[in-house]
Amino acid sequence: MTTTGTASFNLDLNDLIEEAFERCGSELRTGYDFRTARRSLNLLTIEWANRGINLWTIEQGQITLTTGVGVYDLPVDTIDLLDQVIRTNAGSASNQTDINISRISESTYSTIPNKLAQGRPIQVWINRQSGATTPSGIKYPQINIWPTPNDPDNQYIFVYWRLRRIQDAGDGVNTQDIPFRFLPCMVAGLAYYLSMKIPGVDPNRSVALKADYEQQFQLAADEDREKASIRFVPRNMSYTR
Repeated sequence: MTTTGTASFNLDLNDLIEEAFERCGSELRTGYDFRTARRSLNLLTIEWANRGINLWTIEQGQITLTTGVGVYDLPVDTIDLLDQVIRTNAGSASNQTDINISRISESTYSTIPNKLAQGRPIQVWINRQSGATTPSGIKYPQINIWPTPNDPDNQYIFVYWRLRRIQDAGDGVNTQDIPFRFLPCMVAGLAYYLSMKIPGVDPNRSVALKADYEQQFQLAADEDREKASIRFVPRNMSYTR
């Protein structure tokens, strides 16, 4: 016998929800069942964002800085920035340079006497707005850099690596914005969420589903991590007695 020669298994939204209902000892029967499960699934992915860094949601971006301007919008689905640098001489094979820019807190930024001072940016405060739409507009996450750029030729580029939100569940034909290795975790988590809403589910089953979800999440999270080695070098320290 031969193997299939494929490795493309995935679950569309309908299959994922049906699997979760079956683990609860129930069935997906009505349009409302589908809507309430989709709502729970969207809440589940938000929970994952709160649990820590999901590596597949890391994206690189950049903003060309303008002389004298210190505040810039980030994409609305940005959760946070992981790293950031100031790039100079972009596009030059021999002179392009990435220079570290330090992240500071709101309290530190607020104490800067002249926030409009110009120079090469060395500090950034990341204002993590909600991304919500309000009567006054969209609350975009923002960066506040200091000093404001002093290069009239716009040679400073703010390069960042961000965490973005996991995409919404979508309709019945969509697959989910996750690596295949997180499918067992997503099904287990949705089953647990549904067990708290479906009438008649045995509380003991709900407890078992929660335990399975936590185990599946731990397995997936342990795999979804940086594999590069880390080297710790102690600083030179002097001791007196």
